[in-house]
Amino acid sequence: MYISPRASRVRNLLVSVCNGSITLVILLIAPLGLAAVIINTLLVTLTTYIVSSVADRVIAWLKPAANADLISDSSSQKHNLARQRWRQKS
Repeated sequence: MYISPRASRVRNLLVSVCNGSITLVILLIAPLGLAAVIINTLLVTLTTYIVSSVADRVIAWLKPAANADLISDSSSQKHNLARQRWRQKS
């Protein structure tokens, strides 16, 4: 599965915002100061984004390189069925 860098960035951002929101709700219930709640929420959001981005890079590094065949490559030995039939008729 291929995912573009832009889509990956948006996904990581959404994951980090969701984790930050859950953390904010949990910390607002606990009897802490407002500054501690805000700092902790921001740290969770930031670290979630960083960890997700690093995980994407590790997965991209572990994936084998894809070798794509070009359809319009006329020098290749592989031809499509229509070209083979056309050559047999000529």
